Amino acid sequence: MAESRKDAKGAEPEAVVFGARNAQPEPRNWTPLIVGFVLVLAVVAVIAFLGHTKKDVVKTADPYALQLVVEQAKLSQADNFVGATVTYIDLTVKNNGERTVVGGAVQALFRDTLGQAVQSETLPLRALIPNPLGGAAEAGDLALAPLGPGQERTLRLTMEHISSQWNQALPDLEFRGLRFK
Repeated sequence: MAESRKDAKGAEPEAVVFGARNAQPEPRNWTPLIVGFVLVLAVVAVIAFLGHTKKDVVKTADPYALQLVVEQAKLSQADNFVGATVTYIDLTVKNNGERTVVGGAVQALFRDTLGQAVQSETLPLRALIPNPLGGAAEAGDLALAPLGPGQERTLRLTMEHISSQWNQALPDLEFRGLRFK
């Protein structure tokens, strides 16, 4: 027969596995955890505040826009490396004013076959700049190739998505937030 061990009171002893018998739990120090949590919240708040810079979107046409004349507009489309269609609007713009334009935006309003607006996009002004190594010109910041008084420059607007209801006609264009040299 198997003998069972009993203590002086007649009870079976507790199994002791990695520690002293009847060890008291240590009180938990919550201070480092609270300080770490507060620091993480502070960093997230700072990133959210700094990263959430509100860009001023000009709601109306720029007064100088009357001096910028679109002499030619050309639409083209190409597939990018992921298979999506990218639409380019190349505008030949002449500056009939006395100021040099170095930046700004264009609001493009796309319409359907009934003439109703289906999409509105505000796009940065980007000039087509010749590639110094040869090959196709690339769109770059207008400040790199400013549009001076009496000059013509080809500007490129790039759209990655246009509504399927678009009538494929040139959108209504309005220059906004122009910056000058």
